[in-house]
Amino acid sequence: MAPSAGGTREPAAPETVPVRLPVTLGQFLKVASLASSGGEAKALIGRGSVQVNGETEQRRGRKLVPGDVVQVDAAAAQVAAMADPSPASAMGSVPGAPANGAS
Repeated sequence: MAPSAGGTREPAAPETVPVRLPVTLGQFLKVASLASSGGEAKALIGRGSVQVNGETEQRRGRKLVPGDVVQVDAAAAQVAAMADPSPASAMGSVPGAPANGAS
């Protein structure tokens, strides 16, 4: 059955959003397109419209961890750690590899 006109909407399945960690709630709202600006994120949090893992969150600076689900109204997004884009970025730590481009 469809919800009544005054009923609450079921949240959509959360979209997985990869981010660089650490990430705060305010930053994540913007990256996940749940807020269009930092000001909007602050307003949403301030009026109690944001939930993290099902609980209303009032701290814009809350650090999120992979697996956290952030919900604003019927939209939801899940925090995921961004994969290292280049395995070559670790080459500087390989024993015997030149440091700082030295040959």
